[in-house]
Amino acid sequence: MRLVPGEEGTGVVFRRMDLSGQPVVPATIEYVSSTARGTNVGIGDVVVMTVEHVLAALRAFEIDNVCVELSNCEPPAGNGSSDIFVEMLDRAGVVEQSSEVPIAKICEPVWLEEGGVTIVGLPSDRYQVSYTLHYPKIEVLGTQHFCMDITQENFCEQVASCRTFALYDELNFLMDRGLIRGGSLENAVVIHDDAIVSKGGLYFKDEAVRHKVLDLIGDLSLVGIPFVGHIIALMSGHATNCLFAKKLYHHLSREKV
Repeated sequence: MRLVPGEEGTGVVFRRMDLSGQPVVPATIEYVSSTARGTNVGIGDVVVMTVEHVLAALRAFEIDNVCVELSNCEPPAGNGSSDIFVEMLDRAGVVEQSSEVPIAKICEPVWLEEGGVTIVGLPSDRYQVSYTLHYPKIEVLGTQHFCMDITQENFCEQVASCRTFALYDELNFLMDRGLIRGGSLENAVVIHDDAIVSKGGLYFKDEAVRHKVLDLIGDLSLVGIPFVGHIIALMSGHATNCLFAKKLYHHLSREKV
């Protein structure tokens, strides 16, 4: 993967360098093609998979214009977090461009309720995310809550290193069907019965909920409009994150300031 500066107004796009014509897929909500085990974007047969971790890092660094060049169908997995993308951005640096970017504001409540999941957007002068994880039948997870202002510093220190987690029973089902072949303890935390299995232990006691915040930041960047507001989520995943992003886009497109 390579990050290439974009001209003003181009936004965030993915370019499949491995395909004929090197096709481009914009990182916006209208191009979300599926949300199974990750957020995928695509146009026709051209698909880019698991985009949320790199998008979260780009959003935290407030990068508006960049081309993410890929030699495969998805960004590198790294350790299942945004760490490697933060390292790339730190090494490359960020250049301020001359045009002004309007910031939209959530001016009235926006919400989504579906299948036990709730996501609400409330007015705020800052971009904040609050997430509640609730697994009452899994003692090692239980109920976790995390709230954070989304700034570059907070992202790098508090959530960038937090890895994907999965329940063993879910993984066993997928592995039996020949899926997630790239998955391992190198890039995920596995919950098996009442034990947490991970390489090097947990980075934070509440690493699971922090990773959910990371995912939510990445998924909501697909709105394609920089915004401020307080996002409150209960047990959301990629599918509901993206459904909410669509609702948020329609609200914000009317509320640019």
